[in-house]
Amino acid sequence: MTSAIIGYARTSTLDQTAGLEAQLRDLKAVGCTKVFQEQVSSVDTKRPELERALDYVREGDTLVVTKLDRLARSMANLVDITSKLKAKGVELRVLALNLDTGTPTGKLMLNLLGSIAEFERELMLERQREGIAKAKAEGKYQGRAPTARRKAEDIRRMKAEGKTIDSIIEELGVSRSSVFRMLRDDANS
Repeated sequence: MTSAIIGYARTSTLDQTAGLEAQLRDLKAVGCTKVFQEQVSSVDTKRPELERALDYVREGDTLVVTKLDRLARSMANLVDITSKLKAKGVELRVLALNLDTGTPTGKLMLNLLGSIAEFERELMLERQREGIAKAKAEGKYQGRAPTARRKAEDIRRMKAEGKTIDSIIEELGVSRSSVFRMLRDDANS
């Protein structure tokens, strides 16, 4: 049975093309014979290419990622992914950390780093919540004004002029669902 080195690359948005290209370059450089890639946010519940990669790998294979945050969004998610890999007899390598779960030290480091990353994220979210609460108490925080609500009059006017939904979306830079919601709200008024 021959083992394979399989890569997984992910960026959060389509705008991060350079980041994706750098990941692909690094994965090829370490000998990945197949690379699964996608451009989705880590908070998205569906990451189809990651699921395909996890399904594809076989006993003896190694899954390689450039950085830990490209693979998992939380410690629980990391534990879930590494459990799936372990059950299949697949090792994990994280290039930026020089981490390889094929070694006892690598396994220990992965657990420690995952825990630290989750702890840092919780601290950041707590500071963010505190900052928002303070700004609200001082009357400085209003939240983001919905884009479509600010452009409601323009949407109504353009629709009354006979413009298509697509042209309204393009010209105003609002989403299709926002245009339909504004028009539906008008119809229900």
